[in-house]
Amino acid sequence: MPLSPPVDLVVQHPLLADAVLAAITAQLGAPPRERDPRRARWSDVTLDAAGVGALAATHRVDAALVPANRMLSDFRLIALDMDSTLINIECVDEIADFAGRKAEVAALTEAAMRGEIGDYDESLRQRVALLAGLDASVLERVWNERLSLATGARTLVAGMRAAGLRTLLVSGGFTFFTERLQAQLGLDENRANTLEVVAGRLTGRLVGAIVNAQAKRVALEGACARLGCTPAQAIAVGDGANDLAMMASAGLSVAYRAKPQVAAQATHTIAHCGLDAILHFFAPGP
Repeated sequence: MPLSPPVDLVVQHPLLADAVLAAITAQLGAPPRERDPRRARWSDVTLDAAGVGALAATHRVDAALVPANRMLSDFRLIALDMDSTLINIECVDEIADFAGRKAEVAALTEAAMRGEIGDYDESLRQRVALLAGLDASVLERVWNERLSLATGARTLVAGMRAAGLRTLLVSGGFTFFTERLQAQLGLDENRANTLEVVAGRLTGRLVGAIVNAQAKRVALEGACARLGCTPAQAIAVGDGANDLAMMASAGLSVAYRAKPQVAAQATHTIAHCGLDAILHFFAPGP
Protein backbone atom coordinates (compact mmCIF):
# COMPACT_ATOMS: atom_id res chain seq x y z
CA MET A 1 0.00 0.00 0.00
CA PRO A 2 1.45 3.42 -0.91
CA LEU A 3 2.25 5.74 1.97
CA SER A 4 0.01 8.76 2.49
CA PRO A 5 1.75 12.07 1.75
CA PRO A 6 2.74 14.07 4.85
CA VAL A 7 0.12 16.52 6.06
CA ASP A 8 0.58 19.76 8.00
CA LEU A 9 -1.87 21.50 10.29
CA VAL A 10 -2.08 25.27 9.79
CA VAL A 11 -3.77 27.24 12.58
CA GLN A 12 -4.48 30.94 12.08
CA HIS A 13 -6.10 33.82 13.92
CA PRO A 14 -5.65 37.61 13.72
CA LEU A 15 -4.09 37.34 17.20
CA LEU A 16 -3.04 33.79 17.99
CA ALA A 17 -2.90 33.78 21.77
CA ASP A 18 -0.12 31.96 23.61
CA ALA A 19 -2.68 30.12 25.73
CA VAL A 20 -4.42 28.79 22.63
CA LEU A 21 -1.11 27.77 21.12
CA ALA A 22 -0.17 25.95 24.33
CA ALA A 23 -3.48 24.10 24.42
CA ILE A 24 -3.16 22.95 20.82
CA THR A 25 0.46 21.94 21.39
CA ALA A 26 -0.62 19.83 24.37
CA GLN A 27 -3.35 18.20 22.30
CA LEU A 28 -0.97 17.36 19.45
CA GLY A 29 1.93 16.38 21.70
CA ALA A 30 4.45 18.47 19.79
CA PRO A 31 5.31 22.16 19.32
CA PRO A 32 4.64 23.90 15.99
CA ARG A 33 7.30 23.82 13.30
CA GLU A 34 6.61 27.47 12.48
CA ARG A 35 5.09 30.22 14.60
CA ASP A 36 4.38 33.92 14.29
CA PRO A 37 1.78 36.19 15.95
CA ARG A 38 -0.99 35.11 13.55
CA ARG A 39 -0.25 31.53 12.57
CA ALA A 40 1.39 28.25 13.49
CA ARG A 41 2.15 25.12 11.47
CA TRP A 42 2.58 21.58 12.77
CA SER A 43 4.11 18.81 10.69
CA ASP A 44 3.00 15.19 10.25
CA VAL A 45 -0.24 15.50 12.18
CA THR A 46 -2.63 12.57 12.47
CA LEU A 47 -5.88 14.50 13.00
CA ASP A 48 -8.68 13.83 10.52
CA ALA A 49 -11.03 16.47 9.11
CA ALA A 50 -13.51 16.04 11.95
CA GLY A 51 -10.74 16.47 14.52
CA VAL A 52 -9.54 19.65 12.85
CA GLY A 53 -13.09 21.01 12.79
CA ALA A 54 -13.46 20.30 16.49
CA LEU A 55 -10.11 21.94 17.22
CA ALA A 56 -11.10 25.06 15.28
CA ALA A 57 -14.45 25.30 17.06
CA THR A 58 -12.99 24.72 20.52
CA HIS A 59 -10.25 27.32 20.20
CA ARG A 60 -12.10 29.70 17.86
CA VAL A 61 -9.36 29.66 15.25
CA ASP A 62 -9.10 28.87 11.57
CA ALA A 63 -7.51 25.45 11.10
CA ALA A 64 -6.70 23.50 7.96
CA LEU A 65 -5.03 20.24 6.99
CA VAL A 66 -2.74 20.90 4.03
CA PRO A 67 -0.30 18.73 2.03
CA ALA A 68 3.11 19.51 3.47
CA ASN A 69 4.78 20.12 0.12
CA ARG A 70 1.93 21.78 -1.78
CA MET A 71 3.16 24.99 -3.42
CA LEU A 72 1.08 27.93 -4.55
CA SER A 73 2.88 27.68 -7.88
CA ASP A 74 1.22 24.26 -8.35
CA PHE A 75 -1.94 26.23 -9.18
CA ARG A 76 -2.70 28.38 -12.20
CA LEU A 77 -5.92 30.25 -11.40
CA ILE A 78 -7.85 31.75 -8.51
CA ALA A 79 -11.55 32.53 -8.96
CA LEU A 80 -13.06 34.90 -6.41
CA ASP A 81 -16.65 35.76 -5.59
CA MET A 82 -17.26 39.46 -4.99
CA ASP A 83 -20.12 40.27 -2.59
CA SER A 84 -19.31 39.39 1.03
CA THR A 85 -16.08 37.77 -0.17
CA LEU A 86 -13.72 40.16 -1.95
CA ILE A 87 -15.75 43.09 -0.58
CA ASN A 88 -17.59 43.71 2.66
CA ILE A 89 -21.15 44.22 1.36
CA GLU A 90 -23.89 42.76 -0.80
CA CYS A 91 -24.14 45.46 -3.46
CA VAL A 92 -27.76 44.80 -4.38
CA ASP A 93 -28.82 45.29 -0.76
CA GLU A 94 -27.02 48.62 -0.52
CA ILE A 95 -28.46 49.86 -3.80
CA ALA A 96 -31.92 48.90 -2.56
CA ASP A 97 -31.37 51.04 0.53
CA PHE A 98 -31.63 54.12 -1.68
CA ALA A 99 -35.10 52.95 -2.69
CA GLY A 100 -36.12 52.24 0.91
CA ARG A 101 -36.22 48.50 0.16
CA LYS A 102 -33.05 47.24 1.82
CA ALA A 103 -34.69 44.96 4.40
CA GLU A 104 -36.87 43.30 1.76
CA VAL A 105 -34.01 42.80 -0.69
CA ALA A 106 -31.54 41.71 1.99
CA ALA A 107 -33.93 38.98 3.17
CA LEU A 108 -34.08 37.60 -0.37
CA THR A 109 -30.31 37.82 -0.75
CA GLU A 110 -29.70 36.00 2.52
CA ALA A 111 -32.13 33.23 1.57
CA ALA A 112 -30.48 32.83 -1.83
CA MET A 113 -26.99 32.65 -0.32
CA ARG A 114 -28.16 29.99 2.16
CA GLY A 115 -29.47 27.94 -0.76
CA GLU A 116 -33.09 28.26 0.33
CA ILE A 117 -34.33 29.63 -3.01
CA GLY A 118 -34.43 27.04 -5.78
CA ASP A 119 -34.54 29.50 -8.69
CA TYR A 120 -31.58 31.83 -8.23
CA ASP A 121 -32.22 33.62 -11.53
CA GLU A 122 -35.78 34.51 -10.58
CA SER A 123 -34.66 35.61 -7.11
CA LEU A 124 -32.13 37.99 -8.65
CA ARG A 125 -34.69 39.35 -11.11
CA GLN A 126 -37.09 40.00 -8.21
CA ARG A 127 -34.44 41.90 -6.29
CA VAL A 128 -33.31 43.93 -9.30
CA ALA A 129 -36.93 44.79 -10.15
CA LEU A 130 -37.19 46.57 -6.81
CA LEU A 131 -34.45 48.95 -7.95
CA ALA A 132 -36.49 50.28 -10.87
CA GLY A 133 -36.55 54.07 -11.13
CA LEU A 134 -33.45 54.75 -9.07
CA ASP A 135 -31.07 57.31 -10.46
CA ALA A 136 -28.00 55.44 -11.72
CA SER A 137 -25.81 57.77 -9.66
CA VAL A 138 -26.64 55.64 -6.61
CA LEU A 139 -24.22 53.03 -7.97
CA GLU A 140 -21.37 55.52 -7.62
CA ARG A 141 -22.53 56.35 -4.11
CA VAL A 142 -22.48 52.69 -3.10
CA TRP A 143 -18.98 52.39 -4.55
CA ASN A 144 -17.68 55.51 -2.80
CA GLU A 145 -19.58 55.42 0.49
CA ARG A 146 -20.31 51.80 1.40
CA LEU A 147 -17.98 49.41 -0.35
CA SER A 148 -14.63 48.41 1.09
CA LEU A 149 -12.32 45.52 0.40
CA ALA A 150 -12.33 42.51 2.67
CA THR A 151 -9.44 42.30 5.12
CA GLY A 152 -6.40 40.87 3.37
CA ALA A 153 -7.84 41.19 -0.15
CA ARG A 154 -4.99 43.26 -1.55
CA THR A 155 -2.37 41.00 0.01
CA LEU A 156 -4.09 37.89 -1.35
CA VAL A 157 -4.33 39.22 -4.90
CA ALA A 158 -0.74 40.45 -4.83
CA GLY A 159 0.46 37.07 -3.56
CA MET A 160 -1.46 35.19 -6.21
CA ARG A 161 -0.15 37.39 -8.99
CA ALA A 162 3.42 37.10 -7.68
CA ALA A 163 3.11 33.31 -7.83
CA GLY A 164 1.97 33.52 -11.45
CA LEU A 165 -1.72 32.70 -10.97
CA ARG A 166 -4.35 34.27 -13.18
CA THR A 167 -7.06 36.11 -11.23
CA LEU A 168 -10.76 35.84 -12.08
CA LEU A 169 -13.49 37.82 -10.32
CA VAL A 170 -16.78 36.00 -10.96
CA SER A 171 -19.91 37.39 -9.36
CA GLY A 172 -23.67 37.19 -9.27
CA GLY A 173 -23.44 40.92 -8.61
CA PHE A 174 -22.97 43.72 -11.08
CA THR A 175 -20.36 44.75 -13.63
CA PHE A 176 -20.44 48.35 -12.37
CA PHE A 177 -18.53 47.09 -9.32
CA THR A 178 -16.54 44.17 -10.75
CA GLU A 179 -15.04 46.34 -13.48
CA ARG A 180 -13.88 48.92 -10.94
CA LEU A 181 -12.44 46.23 -8.69
CA GLN A 182 -10.64 44.69 -11.64
CA ALA A 183 -8.99 48.02 -12.39
CA GLN A 184 -8.22 48.78 -8.75
CA LEU A 185 -6.63 45.41 -7.95
CA GLY A 186 -5.16 44.50 -11.33
CA LEU A 187 -7.36 41.43 -11.75
CA ASP A 188 -7.14 39.62 -15.07
CA GLU A 189 -10.81 38.91 -15.76
CA ASN A 190 -14.26 39.65 -14.40
CA ARG A 191 -17.70 38.14 -15.01
CA ALA A 192 -20.89 39.61 -13.55
CA ASN A 193 -24.41 40.81 -14.36
CA THR A 194 -25.14 44.10 -16.10
CA LEU A 195 -27.84 46.41 -14.78
CA GLU A 196 -29.91 48.06 -17.49
CA VAL A 197 -29.83 51.85 -17.39
CA VAL A 198 -32.07 54.02 -19.58
CA ALA A 199 -32.04 57.82 -19.49
CA GLY A 200 -29.86 57.75 -16.38
CA ARG A 201 -32.13 55.50 -14.34
CA LEU A 202 -32.18 51.82 -13.44
CA THR A 203 -34.96 50.01 -15.27
CA GLY A 204 -35.16 47.11 -12.83
CA ARG A 205 -33.91 44.72 -15.50
CA LEU A 206 -30.66 42.98 -16.36
CA VAL A 207 -28.90 42.92 -19.72
CA GLY A 208 -27.84 39.52 -21.05
CA ALA A 209 -27.59 36.10 -19.44
CA ILE A 210 -27.50 35.90 -15.64
CA VAL A 211 -24.28 34.88 -13.93
CA ASN A 212 -25.61 32.14 -11.68
CA ALA A 213 -23.99 29.12 -10.05
CA GLN A 214 -23.49 27.21 -13.30
CA ALA A 215 -22.21 30.30 -15.10
CA LYS A 216 -19.61 30.71 -12.36
CA ARG A 217 -18.49 27.13 -12.84
CA VAL A 218 -18.32 27.60 -16.61
CA ALA A 219 -16.28 30.79 -16.14
CA LEU A 220 -13.76 28.96 -13.95
CA GLU A 221 -13.50 26.01 -16.30
CA GLY A 222 -13.26 28.27 -19.34
CA ALA A 223 -10.43 30.26 -17.77
CA CYS A 224 -8.61 26.99 -17.03
CA ALA A 225 -9.06 25.83 -20.63
CA ARG A 226 -7.57 29.08 -21.92
CA LEU A 227 -4.62 28.62 -19.57
CA GLY A 228 -4.13 25.04 -20.67
CA CYS A 229 -4.66 23.64 -17.17
CA THR A 230 -7.32 21.53 -15.48
CA PRO A 231 -9.78 22.80 -12.83
CA ALA A 232 -7.73 20.77 -10.34
CA GLN A 233 -5.16 23.57 -10.68
CA ALA A 234 -7.73 26.22 -9.74
CA ILE A 235 -8.62 27.79 -6.39
CA ALA A 236 -12.21 28.97 -5.85
CA VAL A 237 -13.24 31.31 -3.03
CA GLY A 238 -16.81 32.16 -2.06
CA ASP A 239 -19.40 32.42 0.68
CA GLY A 240 -22.81 31.54 -0.73
CA ALA A 241 -24.75 28.70 -2.32
CA ASN A 242 -24.23 30.12 -5.81
CA ASP A 243 -20.48 29.53 -5.35
CA LEU A 244 -20.79 25.81 -4.70
CA ALA A 245 -20.66 24.65 -8.32
CA MET A 246 -17.40 26.44 -9.10
CA MET A 247 -15.97 25.38 -5.74
CA ALA A 248 -16.80 21.75 -6.49
CA SER A 249 -15.01 22.02 -9.84
CA ALA A 250 -11.85 23.57 -8.38
CA GLY A 251 -8.98 21.59 -6.93
CA LEU A 252 -9.00 23.74 -3.79
CA SER A 253 -12.03 25.59 -2.44
CA VAL A 254 -12.20 28.14 0.35
CA ALA A 255 -15.37 29.11 2.20
CA TYR A 256 -14.76 32.66 3.42
CA ARG A 257 -16.98 33.68 6.36
CA ALA A 258 -19.51 31.53 4.58
CA LYS A 259 -22.95 30.11 5.04
CA PRO A 260 -22.93 26.70 6.84
CA GLN A 261 -23.86 24.78 3.68
CA VAL A 262 -20.84 26.24 1.89
CA ALA A 263 -18.41 25.75 4.77
CA ALA A 264 -19.44 22.10 4.99
CA GLN A 265 -18.52 21.45 1.35
CA ALA A 266 -15.32 23.46 0.96
CA THR A 267 -11.85 21.98 1.31
CA HIS A 268 -10.90 24.85 3.65
CA THR A 269 -12.77 27.45 5.67
CA ILE A 270 -11.86 30.90 6.97
CA ALA A 271 -14.08 32.29 9.72
CA HIS A 272 -11.74 34.56 11.68
CA CYS A 273 -8.84 35.70 9.49
CA GLY A 274 -8.72 37.83 6.38
CA LEU A 275 -8.47 36.56 2.82
CA ASP A 276 -4.68 36.61 2.97
CA ALA A 277 -4.88 33.55 5.23
CA ILE A 278 -5.29 31.56 2.01
CA LEU A 279 -1.64 32.22 1.19
CA HIS A 280 -0.61 30.17 4.23
CA PHE A 281 -2.29 26.99 2.99
CA PHE A 282 0.86 26.47 0.92
CA ALA A 283 4.45 25.61 1.68
CA PRO A 284 6.89 28.55 1.63
CA GLY A 285 8.63 29.06 -1.68
CA PRO A 286 12.33 28.35 -2.19
